[in-house]
Amino acid sequence: MKKTQSKMNKKKTLSSPFCSSSLIRFHGGDLLHPLRLLLLLSLTLSLSIINARKSRKQAVGFFHPYTNDGGGESPLVRRQSHPGRNSRSRLHRLHRRSRLFLRQLIPPRRDSSEQRKWIEEATYPRFTMIGQSLGSVYLWEALRKFTPLYFVDTSGYAFTYPLARLFGCKVVCYTHYPTISLDMISRVRSRNSMYNNDASIAKSNWLSTCKVVYYRAFSWLYGMVGSCTHLAMVNSSWTKSHIEVLWRIPERIRRVYPPCDTSGLQTLPLERSSDPPVFISVAQFRPEKAHMLQLEAFSLALEKLDPGVPRPKLQFVGSCRNESDEERLQKLKDRAVELKVNGDVEFYKNAMYRELVALLGNAVAGMHGMIDEHFGISVVEYMAAGAIPIVDVSSVKEARMEICFCALEDLKADFLQAMVLRMLEKLQNVDKLAFGENFLTVLTLAELRRVPIPNLKVKDLTLETMISQYAIPEE
Repeated sequence: MKKTQSKMNKKKTLSSPFCSSSLIRFHGGDLLHPLRLLLLLSLTLSLSIINARKSRKQAVGFFHPYTNDGGGESPLVRRQSHPGRNSRSRLHRLHRRSRLFLRQLIPPRRDSSEQRKWIEEATYPRFTMIGQSLGSVYLWEALRKFTPLYFVDTSGYAFTYPLARLFGCKVVCYTHYPTISLDMISRVRSRNSMYNNDASIAKSNWLSTCKVVYYRAFSWLYGMVGSCTHLAMVNSSWTKSHIEVLWRIPERIRRVYPPCDTSGLQTLPLERSSDPPVFISVAQFRPEKAHMLQLEAFSLALEKLDPGVPRPKLQFVGSCRNESDEERLQKLKDRAVELKVNGDVEFYKNAMYRELVALLGNAVAGMHGMIDEHFGISVVEYMAAGAIPIVDVSSVKEARMEICFCALEDLKADFLQAMVLRMLEKLQNVDKLAFGENFLTVLTLAELRRVPIPNLKVKDLTLETMISQYAIPEE
């Protein structure tokens, strides 16, 4: 009886479609389980691609995970697939951009995703770039929900391009800033400590070498996936030069300046209240925007303030995309308390555009501390509003290509030299004191020294125009 039962069990085992893998698992461990899983995933992806290709719509889909972030990378979205919440805010911004940039032909439709955590920097404490890049591919569910004829990425998630092509989409991208640049690799090799290069790594020759290898490998992958786009639009000459080197598709790259409507800002009166004078900093609360540098420089300036000079205020205006940004904002507030300047500093989180215009209309100067600024819409807005821009020296290089600075009645070149070039003499050695001195320079500048900003038209911002009309100092 036992022998008969044993034979029956053996027959059942052999007749099972997974009998061979079961036997191998019994004898040699779970060797084929990963292969099964890979086969299942491949089959699922293949079926999704086939179904998506069949149901592809004659439409344009914009992929922008942070539509309510308040940053410069906020184009019109006629039809957009994006993750996130706060639908009312998103829809409001959607219609506002429609009025600003294009005539809305059909009402926009939103396809939301709940997988945004895979592109959050907090998810990847280490190897953040590759983690976020590969995590962006996980958002393929947006393509499953709606497969457009044209897939337009406006946030720089290049690793989604090969997948979009598999779904049969024509891939178009608008790149504001390369995920990795040659400058980043150079700074790691030089062992410069920055927001994206931890001091512990910068101090170690071995760790710096490993990170250079990692950056090199990532730049190769970035170039491979970036080259999958049918058309790449970039927002500046700086970005164009880097993307051409990385993606190696110069014939498919076009420079398209971002829309920057300054008509409302140019109507603001130039007269500003000096009770108190206000400095403004408009930027998302991201690490590269150097908010802490600006706060500490402001504190240094207050320490050197003469008794007869009115005590200024500093206003930080920006948006928070996630918990990491919220934490950075809280650290800024805590630091202001430590420096005992919390009474002189104000924070405006996720401010509406009309509130931003009102704040710019009361500012005597605007600050922008980002290194290697790729365009700097906030700098253009400062100029249009009549606020003197205090910017990083690397932004001056880009200014010679795309951004013009406000002129003064006299001492134009000297003033720009003092305001900009003295701020950071070396990128690896941030001079907070020099930044603070620029606050004092603006405070002691007579209001009559400032002149109205001419009509800003992007097409007029040529190198020759800026050097001749705005006295941009040549090297």
